[in-house]
Amino acid sequence: MFPAAGESDVRPYAGVDGCRGGWLVVLALHRGEGRHPVAMDVRLCRHFQEVVDLADAPVVTAVDMPIGLTDRFVPGGRACDRDARTLLGPGWTSTIFSPPARAALGAPDHAEAMRRQGGGLSIQSYNIEPRIREVDAALTPATQARIVEAHPELAFRHLNGGRALTSRKHTEAGRHERVRLLREVFGERLPDAMTARRVLGGTAVGVDDIVDACVLAHVAWLIHRHDAYRVPAVEPPRDARRLRMEIWF
Repeated sequence: MFPAAGESDVRPYAGVDGCRGGWLVVLALHRGEGRHPVAMDVRLCRHFQEVVDLADAPVVTAVDMPIGLTDRFVPGGRACDRDARTLLGPGWTSTIFSPPARAALGAPDHAEAMRRQGGGLSIQSYNIEPRIREVDAALTPATQARIVEAHPELAFRHLNGGRALTSRKHTEAGRHERVRLLREVFGERLPDAMTARRVLGGTAVGVDDIVDACVLAHVAWLIHRHDAYRVPAVEPPRDARRLRMEIWF
């Protein structure tokens, strides 16, 4: 538990990233409008429903996983996917996967998923289909008021003054670059990703998962402060389940 969790002016904000062991959650506890959190915590949830039901009750939870799906295949994916690629620019567009259409959920293999949705689907998107299906089953328009889709690379670009980062997150230089940006917003409370990974289990969680979830916890706080951005900038379209199709950063 957080050391200050009982104080009425202290509230948690969560960043969540899918990982091999389930869902990596970073909680940042802010007192009032204080810029730096008073405490942070890293934990692992096996199922997404555990994220929805967190006893800490985060004010906002930002998740790196598609929320809101098209009914059928759309070239380039959802409007928010296309807008996000435009913002990231050349060399970074591959970090935005077009999610499967709802018609493809539950397909037994990649070929059947494409047949069901009526068009192409990257193998990367197909591989995270179980995670997407888990999120889709857990969320409703009501819960989407506090649990939203966000994207780490957009968030890091925002922290970097709107400029593209110089290195990929899987490289040592890329990790150092992202940690430097995180220290600017979290200060001394920023968890050490290597230590957190050892505690949670190296086969269940990657360092990149922790770094990404950290920046999403900051996005959640920005959303609460009305200082975050989203694509599309206008009122986003809703899918057949009335879920908003949008990406925050």
